[in-house]
Amino acid sequence: MTGAEQLIVIGAGLVAGLLTTTVGVASLVSFPVLVALGIPPVVANASNTLGLIPGGLSGSLGYRRELREQPSATWAVVLTCALGSVGGATLLLALPPGVFEAVVPWLILFTCLIVGAQPWISRWLRSRHTHAPEPRTAMSPVTTVFAALTGVYGGYFGAGSGVMMMAVLGLGLDLEFRVVNALKTLAVLAANVVAGIIFIFVADLNLTAVGLLAIGSVVGGYAGAHLGRVLPPTLLRILIVLAGITAAIAML
Repeated sequence: MTGAEQLIVIGAGLVAGLLTTTVGVASLVSFPVLVALGIPPVVANASNTLGLIPGGLSGSLGYRRELREQPSATWAVVLTCALGSVGGATLLLALPPGVFEAVVPWLILFTCLIVGAQPWISRWLRSRHTHAPEPRTAMSPVTTVFAALTGVYGGYFGAGSGVMMMAVLGLGLDLEFRVVNALKTLAVLAANVVAGIIFIFVADLNLTAVGLLAIGSVVGGYAGAHLGRVLPPTLLRILIVLAGITAAIAML
């Protein structure tokens, strides 16, 4: 890479880190940059996953206050997404690239709809109870299954996985939006860490791209956590939906 190309990759990592901890579509920025620089798609995908791990770590550190509020949900998210990402990373290495491409954009659009409508859906569900239900702060079996499936997708490709996780956790748990956003950031991190470890041993990597993305994403992730905490929930929800729609259209 030339010096200018290296700066571009660092910038892509910075923006991806910001998006990881806010709207959850980091790979939509960083992955196309790597491909545009001539890196083969599968190598770019694996390198991108590994390079964004520092951004997820710094973002989760920035959200540590929110994560401490719900320790049981935090551990459940880590375990389910980590296990799911094993299957996703295996699929990436074993299946033809076009297998998920026809389905994923529509899946992202559907989850955008869920994220946008989540306040109304939650109110409707609560209204069906004859008595005031207890707030749901622990993941149910259904929520756990869908979180694991999101981890599978995160290990396979990941663009829009944060939006999907916001939909799953927003419907499955009665938590403040900032806490759900923190859990989403941790979920993406868990999927990336496990998939990244697998890729180190069995996938081709561009280590230069990995290092440059890591430099940018670690700064962007921490800054994004503070931004995600202070943004009004309605505005953040709108940004997440718009980012998810953009990701789906780009993939289509």
